[in-house]
Amino acid sequence: MNAVTMSQLAENTGKPWWKEPYVWLVVGGPLVVVVAAIATAMVAFEHPDPVIDKNHYQQAVMSKGQSSTAALVDDLAKLQPAHQARNHAASPVVPAAED
Repeated sequence: MNAVTMSQLAENTGKPWWKEPYVWLVVGGPLVVVVAAIATAMVAFEHPDPVIDKNHYQQAVMSKGQSSTAALVDDLAKLQPAHQARNHAASPVVPAAED
């Protein structure tokens, strides 16, 4: 068997490692992902989403000054939590308006 030394291997190829296309396929993929993650983090920290007041819609409905209580009850029924709305989607139960 013939043993190949590093100098013989370098002489046979004649190209440095950074000129080999397969090296850039192996290194390029993870490098692109790291750059994209850093860019995404920079955008997220520079432009955060605003905090929404959970009572904002309810206050807007109450301040509208609706003439009928049925319309007010319908608007407030839209504010129920998602799991209650899902459970009552087939037969919604709207509470009676208190006079």
